[in-house]
Amino acid sequence: MFVEGKQMHTALQKGDIGRYVILPGDPGRCQRIARYFDGARFVASNREFTTYTGTLLGEKVSVCSTGIGGPSTAIAVEELVECGADTLIRLGTCGGIDLKVRGGDMIVATGAIRQDGTSREYLPLEFPAVPDFEVTRALHDAAVSLGRTVHTGVVQAKDSFYGQHRPQVMPTAAKLQYQWEAWKRGGALASEMESGTLFTVSSFLRVRAGAVFHVIWNQERRDAGLDDIRDPDMEPLLATVAEALKLLIRRDRGEQV
Repeated sequence: MFVEGKQMHTALQKGDIGRYVILPGDPGRCQRIARYFDGARFVASNREFTTYTGTLLGEKVSVCSTGIGGPSTAIAVEELVECGADTLIRLGTCGGIDLKVRGGDMIVATGAIRQDGTSREYLPLEFPAVPDFEVTRALHDAAVSLGRTVHTGVVQAKDSFYGQHRPQVMPTAAKLQYQWEAWKRGGALASEMESGTLFTVSSFLRVRAGAVFHVIWNQERRDAGLDDIRDPDMEPLLATVAEALKLLIRRDRGEQV
């Protein structure tokens, strides 16, 4: 929503961003991501939304933080699309659920469990939260080409961090624990907080979206008595997304890659 020529929350104007936008949650990661761009420049910062713009392979690209969770992610997506974005790549951290997932691995989401509130104000729960195939393919191909350990599959997108990590103290403990067990049995790979909203809102707005995550730990491995590697290093993820964006740009141009 433009107010006096600028978006109400992101403070962006038309022309500030490229059609390709990377979406971290943390504003502090934007400058680190922008270092992968050519000619990166600071554009705006308001609330949880910080934006830089540069180029990759001569194509205008941007990074804009979303903050934590679905509500602020939806705001960012709405305002970025109004400013000309049509391809959105979410990157962030997650916690593993499936026992094969270890700290330091990457997960490219092929769908999200919509355990959030925001996406329900866009589409009924029967509508699946799924990413764009070409964006997802580029993310997977980039991770493989760089030698990352990468998994593809469904992630849980929740609203409450502590509802996951301290379910036993919540008034809704029985429901939370039942659902967590269901996600495990269904094969969910990891838990995070934005992809369900991102995929749903992007579907409604007819733009492309994808998501890739760095696994920082896996509480299920710890609870099962297995090794639980804790890996906070985000740099491999940032490099992977930059490479994926280059792949996507080349493919969008019709190049054979």
